[in-house]
Amino acid sequence: MRWAELRDKRVAVWGFGREGRAALAALARHLPGQPVTLFCSTSEAEAARAAFPSVDVRDVTPDAHALAAYQVVVKSPGISAYKPELLDAQVRGTRFTSGSALWFGEHVDARTVAVTGTKGKSTTSALIAHLARFLGVRTALAGNIGMPMLELDDASADLWVIELSSFQTGEAMGVHLGVVTSLYEEHLDWHGTRERYVDDKLKLLSASAQVLVNATQPLLLTRALDHPGLHTFGDASGWHVADGWIRRGDEQVIEAARVAAPGLHNALNACAALAVLEIMGLDARAAAPALSTFVPLPHRLQPLGTHDGLDWINDSISTTPLASLAALETMGGKRTALIVGGHDRGLDWVPFVEAMRTAAPEAIVCQGANGPRIADALEEAGVPGVYRATDLPAAVAAARAALAGQGCVLLSPGAPSFDQFHDYTERGKRFAELAGFQASTASIQGLGIA
Repeated sequence: MRWAELRDKRVAVWGFGREGRAALAALARHLPGQPVTLFCSTSEAEAARAAFPSVDVRDVTPDAHALAAYQVVVKSPGISAYKPELLDAQVRGTRFTSGSALWFGEHVDARTVAVTGTKGKSTTSALIAHLARFLGVRTALAGNIGMPMLELDDASADLWVIELSSFQTGEAMGVHLGVVTSLYEEHLDWHGTRERYVDDKLKLLSASAQVLVNATQPLLLTRALDHPGLHTFGDASGWHVADGWIRRGDEQVIEAARVAAPGLHNALNACAALAVLEIMGLDARAAAPALSTFVPLPHRLQPLGTHDGLDWINDSISTTPLASLAALETMGGKRTALIVGGHDRGLDWVPFVEAMRTAAPEAIVCQGANGPRIADALEEAGVPGVYRATDLPAAVAAARAALAGQGCVLLSPGAPSFDQFHDYTERGKRFAELAGFQASTASIQGLGIA
């Protein structure tokens, strides 16, 4: 959709997070004077009226009748496209769009790399931008990673690296290269079923002239095989990790340990980033040394330091059980207390439990809304060292007690934060405070254009 299609229409914006604010600001730039309605929460209404005095602010959740009163609704990504009231309004003729869709509609000639995946999409996106800039390419880094596309809609760049969540992949169009880093079960509360999640995630394939997918995942590879512009990473013929090295085929390019972000999964993310450069016509081998100067993203296996004799690692971004497993693998043989649990989205913890039968850490502290369910499954499987805690403060106390001053406390919840916190950032900051550190205000480096 393009801005011209909104001119003189009855338009509403649904949601007042950063995406909603970016949409309102862009509407004012592109369609000055056009009436706009905002649907937001009661707690957001005062700030919305102060920031956008000409907007009709309604602090209610719109029903189908309210939505159907508008010809176009610009929806924030977190609002499910499968809400009954949205579907009802759609049948009545309301068109739903988003900031991402409007950006793509206006930037059909932009050189774009769009990155998605259940895990690894943020780190891979940031790596691509970091390496491209190392080569002197003016590169934009935006999207789901923390900067809405509409905040940059008047800017120019030689390469656009855009992270897309599964909520946004269907809004992309005209993508030069679509990248899928991984494909697991997630966001069932938004998509409704695992099958719909997979279908929505892989809408990026049809929106892209070329695609790059993780060859180590059979389901993902199978779904991409028919794409005429298919490229892969993770297999022996391309960029992959073997014997401690990142390789291009048989060629040893750089030691995996030199990647600043720890773990095999991050070395594989680096392979994806190098493959992207190569596909886009850039010198991937020349960029490889810059992997050692990459600044890992906050709340993603972020070392906080040592306190009370314990090392503390914040992996609050972990929202799936498989992400918790990947985090645990980076610990090697270190004595570890793993904190898991949070908002219950009904994800399958069986693979995690099965892995813990033979590779359990010193302690697994299960907390939050789905903590009891995880603990029950672990205990039924005979996994030792299982602790129960009602919330994050209790979990940190239990981890301290279990380790008795020796080892590492790893927060890698494998679940969203919404049972106790606004988002994973707030959860990570609280973990840092409970560990005895000043809450980190670190943000993702490199957002925007450089």
